[in-house]
Amino acid sequence: MVSGRQVESGNGPIRLGMVGGGQGAFIGGVHRIAARMDGEFELVAGALSSDPARAKASAAELGLDPERSYASFAEMAKAEAKRPDGIEAVSIVTPNNMHFPPAKAFLEAGIHVICDKPLTSILADAKKLAALVKKTGMVFVLTHNYTGYPMVRQAREMVAKGVLGDIRVVQAEYPQDWLTEKVEDTGANKQAVWRTDPKQSGAGGAVGDIGTHAYNLARFVTGLELDTLAAELTSFVKGRLLDDNVSVLLRFKGGAKGMLWASQVAPGHENGLKLRVYGTKGGLEWTQADPNYLWYTPFGEPKRLITRGGAGAGAAAGRVTRVPPGHPEGYLEGFANIYAEAARAIRAARRKGGKLSKDVIFPTVEDGVEGVAFIEACVKSSKKNGAWTKL
Repeated sequence: MVSGRQVESGNGPIRLGMVGGGQGAFIGGVHRIAARMDGEFELVAGALSSDPARAKASAAELGLDPERSYASFAEMAKAEAKRPDGIEAVSIVTPNNMHFPPAKAFLEAGIHVICDKPLTSILADAKKLAALVKKTGMVFVLTHNYTGYPMVRQAREMVAKGVLGDIRVVQAEYPQDWLTEKVEDTGANKQAVWRTDPKQSGAGGAVGDIGTHAYNLARFVTGLELDTLAAELTSFVKGRLLDDNVSVLLRFKGGAKGMLWASQVAPGHENGLKLRVYGTKGGLEWTQADPNYLWYTPFGEPKRLITRGGAGAGAAAGRVTRVPPGHPEGYLEGFANIYAEAARAIRAARRKGGKLSKDVIFPTVEDGVEGVAFIEACVKSSKKNGAWTKL
């Protein structure tokens, strides 16, 4: 841990701060709901906007103490680190280009970090954060929230136990349609403006925004390590500065092959994240639009439906299942599972010599580094007409 910081801590909620996520932001509200769903966190401070007036107004709406509403993340990190009741963790929910500076500041202040994906907008910064996490010993959680779904945990457990045999083929896709027209020019959609701006989003558009989710999901479930990829990134909408459609061929170490498609110009799709995994003994299929069900097909036998909380679901799914079968769980609950895992890690870090259970799983800073490396490899490959490129 970072030396010199004394933090009062008991068994109550973990004191949480937030950078970004003010008025007009989508993901900030999602993080706040996820953080409080299990009563594990209490939001007590924030630098909610780069606009001081908006930051103040946003804090007032959330009922934050005006003295703990900050005009900048730097001021917040410095002030909260000095307080005996200062924040123990911070959520960073800013555009991609503003992940690295606050993450670095809070890690150096001895404060645990929960960060939205992708980790950073450039690989060099991602590697710096990984080194800093290792140096400080702080908990760092990357919110690839789909890894929190019970049926995704079920699929991961089945693959790890060899139920599918040797993995041969992995197919991941994430189509959307919300950028089919050039909505970023209207100014009406704040998300569209920054997500299509290379200065804020980084070198990748759709590949960074949703392609990283599809890639992370494939890696999380299969455990396969990527060797090389061949990518084609396309900006179909005239004048758009970043890609809005991505096609990637994947070669994994050990011989498995994969395909990944991510698109934000696919009419009829809202958030169509889907994963298929095929091995020598059978196959699995999961889709985010119907997240409580996992289809399993043993080779030569009829398809079997595994339901969240129902027959066939194992321990990995059970430990993150919240309500009885038949009551749907989805996006917010999956997000909350990541926060619950983060809380377990932070509470373990509170205890001198505390050890974290091996069952506690969350995307780490290393996963974040790999995600940014994936983006950069896709961009590099596409610029070379889809040449095979090492991760």
